[in-house]
Amino acid sequence: MRAAAAGLLCLAVPAGGAFAADDEEEKPAVPNIYLDLRTIYATIPAGTLPLGFGNTSLSAAFQALAAQRGTSLPNGLPAAKSIAIDLPLTVDVSDRVSLYGGVSGTTTDIGGGWSSFDITSWNIGVQADLYQQNGGKIPTITLQSTLTQSVPNEQGMTNSFNNIVEFDYAVDEDETRGWLAGLQYTTVTIASPFATIRPNTILYAGGYYQWPSNWKFTGRLGMQSFGGALLAGRTLAESFTQPVLRLDLDRMDDNDNRLFGITAQIAWMPKPSYQVTLRTPLYAVRN
Repeated sequence: MRAAAAGLLCLAVPAGGAFAADDEEEKPAVPNIYLDLRTIYATIPAGTLPLGFGNTSLSAAFQALAAQRGTSLPNGLPAAKSIAIDLPLTVDVSDRVSLYGGVSGTTTDIGGGWSSFDITSWNIGVQADLYQQNGGKIPTITLQSTLTQSVPNEQGMTNSFNNIVEFDYAVDEDETRGWLAGLQYTTVTIASPFATIRPNTILYAGGYYQWPSNWKFTGRLGMQSFGGALLAGRTLAESFTQPVLRLDLDRMDDNDNRLFGITAQIAWMPKPSYQVTLRTPLYAVRN
């Protein structure tokens, strides 16, 4: 992990330089550096995995748990509750590019009480604006890619690769109101010859509004299609195509840095799964 963190910070220098020629005045002398602390509580219906918008750390931990304990669950996956804490160190290289990497810890209750809280995955990723609207007719195009690996590195370990492409069309000059559309695609591999998790895809649309007080509301509604999961020739999680809803309320500062956020998500699988996320970033440097 020390090597991954060092590589992340090294990447920040050339990535920032790539956009310096475009507008040197927009690039701060020192990039934003912060722990994007996220605390997640989720309920997971029986017979499925914790899927939905961008929750790869929780999903990787539960997928690994399912693969490791699958042989002792003859009736399939039970209903579960989970609490996860994500601690990605984030560097906003510029107003276009952010790099992040860190660890996640999880505790899970699958009917026999809460497990001990342990480090269950690490992740590394990048978010970049491939194109910025800047008052034009073409929306801002953002790509976010995250690689997540479960911990420990043993039989049943999972690797997930989550990619999101989002289009953001602002309808005012200050970009406080706008429409969203996007696609999230997640693939998972398991270090076991007996287990398979098929891809998960979300196609969604939504919008956002930011008040003069810098409170920002964002809503996304989409359809999620999951190919299912198999273990030793039997179904571990059924395939489905069902709606998913995500609502975000964020407190921003005058420079659009997030100070606090809360996210509520309902994903039907086909029974509803509920998830609440608190975001409380801890800034070392904030421009």
